[in-house]
Amino acid sequence: MDGKVGFGVVNAIVVILYLLFTLGFGSSFMKKASKNADAYFTAEGSLPGWAVGMSIFATTLSSITFMSQPEKSFNGDWAYAIGSLCIIPIIPILIAFYVPFFRKLHVTTAYEYLEERFDPIIRTLNSLLFVVYHLGRIAVVIYLPVLAIASVTTINPILVALAIGIICIIFTMLGGIEGVIWSDTIQGFILLGGAFLVIIVGLFKIDGGFSTVVSTIGGEDKFISSSNFDVTNLASFVPLIFIGQFVNSLYQYTGSQDVVQRYSSSKSWKETIQSLMVPGILGVVVIPLFFGMGSIIYTYYANNGSLPADFNTGAIVPYFVLSQLPVGLGGLIIAGIFAAAQSTVSSSLNSISACLVVDIKRRFFPKLWKNLSEVTLARIIVIIAGIIGTMVTVYFTAGNSSETWEIFLTVSGLFGVPTGAMFALGIFTERTNGRGALIGLIAGIVSALVANGLQVNALLVSTVAFIVTLLVGYFASFLFPKNNKNVAGLTYKTRDVEYIRS
Repeated sequence: MDGKVGFGVVNAIVVILYLLFTLGFGSSFMKKASKNADAYFTAEGSLPGWAVGMSIFATTLSSITFMSQPEKSFNGDWAYAIGSLCIIPIIPILIAFYVPFFRKLHVTTAYEYLEERFDPIIRTLNSLLFVVYHLGRIAVVIYLPVLAIASVTTINPILVALAIGIICIIFTMLGGIEGVIWSDTIQGFILLGGAFLVIIVGLFKIDGGFSTVVSTIGGEDKFISSSNFDVTNLASFVPLIFIGQFVNSLYQYTGSQDVVQRYSSSKSWKETIQSLMVPGILGVVVIPLFFGMGSIIYTYYANNGSLPADFNTGAIVPYFVLSQLPVGLGGLIIAGIFAAAQSTVSSSLNSISACLVVDIKRRFFPKLWKNLSEVTLARIIVIIAGIIGTMVTVYFTAGNSSETWEIFLTVSGLFGVPTGAMFALGIFTERTNGRGALIGLIAGIVSALVANGLQVNALLVSTVAFIVTLLVGYFASFLFPKNNKNVAGLTYKTRDVEYIRS
């Protein structure tokens, strides 16, 4: 057996209809998005908090969650589920210490804060790091559904990658952030519904249902065991998983433009708080959903025959879906995988264009391309970034790697987490200056490269990068005279003080 199963005409029709719907729905916001750059990037702060929150949820989870977390519990245990709990302390930290600065500065990009707090160099470097990171992220999240389909059908994976990439490019280019957020809202519900459907059908097909799952997982130590607290086993060492996930998530919610951009899209401070509570609650709810999928699928195959030889477990969810679920329902789940990918890709494309337009073109070249509106330039950037991300997918496809979770976390540690430390330095210290922060940023990236070269756990890479950036950035600032830059209103001690942007 080669692991290939039939996709079926009905399933194909369901997926095609879904793709056409998202294309039409996202594109329907074209007129509003074309109004001006503020409308294209922040929807002029007109969206309800619950929708923005659902969009944040869908963007941060994406196909990485839908595919990789079930794979973790299928191959190992629920140790990584502990890391997902970090959202509980992160949400109140965001509300108290981070989001107030983004709201009162009325930023379009997160990195505008870094210029006010430090200098233009710090702003520009971190903005460009975001762009590089998210070009890679686009490739990863397109690759996952490509892997899913290619592993269980005979469809050409390149054609699948092109279909996802082109649709995301078109509706993101036309609909702007409002189209992205409302599409994400729908895709978030599809994401949750698909996972719930897999669990229900899986339990129905297992003799003994839930009790069999519990006995199987418990009997084989595939939930949480003493080995998860063994410091010599870094791959499943729970404290490291929690800390590593914490710094990764802190970056995502404080230094990643695709999320921070949404804080300015909601109508008011109250709505912004609501937008954070939604992913906070759902972030806990999805733990039993996504890790439970892996446990249920493992139990099914442990009691009902084995998988094909040399099966790529990165495709365990779509294989189970298309081989065990009724025709049509399988198409809905595959559509859910597409939804998970699209929500992330569309957000990345819009935020990449925001960084390059606001942080680069508007900041340094305001007179360049006078006859080209910022909205038109943003759309051109979306097209170019989308093409690059889609083409990079080919690299992952050729490698046929099942460890996509590790790939993503490693990239995050190299290019994302040091940026998260920049915001922590700016908000929680007063003595840190631009030159010290720059040294810290460089040290953080170098330390991540070194740690990654040693082939240590990806979460350890993230943790090392964050700590090194923070410590070096702070202490290096003492090598330079204390500048006279006004930071009142930009640090946690003065977060209630009004700040007038220069």
